[in-house]
Parts: sequence; structure tokens; C-alpha cells
Amino acid sequence: MPVPAAAVSALERQLAAQRARRPADPLLSLVVPVFNEEESIDIFLGGVVPLLERDGLRFEIVFVNDGSRDNTLAHLLDSSARDRRIRVVNLSRNFGKEAALTAGIDHARGDVLVPMDIDLQDPPELIEPFIARWREGYDIVYGVRSARAWDTAAKRLSAGWFYRVFNSMSPVRIPENVGDFRLVDRRAIEVLRQLPERNRFMKGLFAWVGFNAVGVPYERPQRVAGATKFNLWRLWNFALDGVVSFSTVPLRAWFYVGVVIAAIAVLYALFIVTRVLIFGIDTPGYASLLIAVLLMGAIQLLSLGIIGEYLGRLFLEVKGRPIYVIEGVYEEGAPRPPQD
Repeated sequence: MPVPAAAVSALERQLAAQRARRPADPLLSLVVPVFNEEESIDIFLGGVVPLLERDGLRFEIVFVNDGSRDNTLAHLLDSSARDRRIRVVNLSRNFGKEAALTAGIDHARGDVLVPMDIDLQDPPELIEPFIARWREGYDIVYGVRSARAWDTAAKRLSAGWFYRVFNSMSPVRIPENVGDFRLVDRRAIEVLRQLPERNRFMKGLFAWVGFNAVGVPYERPQRVAGATKFNLWRLWNFALDGVVSFSTVPLRAWFYVGVVIAAIAVLYALFIVTRVLIFGIDTPGYASLLIAVLLMGAIQLLSLGIIGEYLGRLFLEVKGRPIYVIEGVYEEGAPRPPQD
């Protein structure tokens, strides 16, 4: 579908305005949440640091240790002591990847920010084209997984279903086959930092802030070390958090289910009364009554479960607990005093 000329002109004016305010030598912040990744740290740094240095970029790497139980923190502190561009945000326990990513966003100092996985399935070679599109004026540049050969068929299929279901139910659309790997301009980062919700679905939050965004396709490579921390159950809960955080359609749907069931019940009641009073046909009721009771019981339990999902998240939000707790922030291998 062709884009109207007026819309193109408006977009060009927006991009031109942003190009004018882009710094010539921006500071890039890589935000890398880690959990039990001691095997991957040196491999990650060996692949990322030389590439950024070759491109002549000013950068910092903000590792967020999400309560690792192995030697991840010790490896990170050693790396920070060797390279002052590496900072370590150490959480007091495991809060989950979304909370760790939030902590990294809150502590990043850069003009632009790039969240990355430490397994190098987010290829660092894509940072240069990200920067190029950012210099064109785009505020958010996201990586689009054009090929996912190393994912299982079940994961690819379930991911496709999730994007279709989410985008059909939510007013905020997220691009298909897009993860957290993206470049985000400082003004979008400042908006993200204002979002206080505890149940965080970062893909949705990145889309919610708006601004001009563009995709860059890439082939997702194989994980270089370690093992993924996501299993089927965690992926299911992650998807459920995303839908519940951005859509009330599941709640509204049960109103219509109730209307349909009530209409069927009324019609069936009229049918039974007609058979008995007009035709004199006796209607044994045990089987139909049992089926109706079981069906209504299942529907009620299912609807209560959906209401419970929303109520549980409301309970967490009302308590107002912080999204994460920081044990310490380490630069050059040593702790620094907290900043207001």
C-alpha cells in the first residue's frame, strides 16, 4: 500500500529535525542482563569490544548481574577492573530478565542504548547499521529476525502464534520476530524510565513509547556458550504477562461468552417447554443437566482464572514494591557510592 505524500513529507521533516540534534560522537551504552553466564562473559567481550573499537565508537557496557549463583559476578568484576568502560550493576537477588533490563536502562549514561543478550545471538555487527539508521533521525531501530534456524520448530511456531494473538488483542502492536535487541535514543529512554509498572513486558513497553522506529533484518545465529534460561513454562508465563499487561480483551470476551450462553439457555428452555406442553414429549433431564452443570462449572472456573490473572497483577502494582533492588554498582572492579 503506497504511503500518502503528505505522510512521507511529515516523516521526512521529523527525521530532519532529529538529525539536526544528533551528537556527532554519541556515547553508546550496551545493557547486558546476565544470570549464571560465567562461560559467556569473556567470549562476549572478545567479540563485542574489538568490533566497537574498530568502528571508533565511544561506549560503555553495563552488565546487570541478576542474582547469579555461579562465578558470574567475580568474572564481571575482574573484567571491570581491566576495562573502565565496563560497569556492573549487581542486583540483590534474581528479579528476572525484564527487571534486570530495567535496572540497566536506569543506569545507562549513553546518548543511545542497545540491550543485548550475552550469548551473541544478538550479533554485534548489527550495531553499526543501527547507528546509521539512528543518524538518519530514527529514535528506535530494532532487529528483525529474518531467519531463526537454531530455534526449534515448536518455538518458531509458538512465537508466530504469540505475535498474531498479541497484535489482534492489544492496541499497541509489536513487530513480529523482534526481541529486545534494538537501539533506543535517549529521549525514548527517558520515557521508559517514567513507566512504573512492576509486571514489565519490555517488548510492549518499547512499542508503547512510540517515536519513529525502523527495522533492520538479520539472521539469528546459534548461542555461543551456556544454555538458555527459558523453558516452555517460562515462555508461556512470559507470553501471558505480555497479553495481560497490554490488553483487556480477555476480560471483555467473557461478557460476550456469557451473553451467548444465556441466549442458548433461553432458546433451549423454550424448546423443552414447547415439546412438553404442545407435543407432550417427555424429556429425561439427567444427561443434559449433567452436561450443562459441568460446562457451566468449567466456564466459571476459566473466567475466574482470567479475572485472577488481572487481579493478581493489580495486587502487585498496589503494593508499590520496587522493580529491583541493587546490592551495588561497581566501576573498575570497585563499588561506588549510590547516586540520587
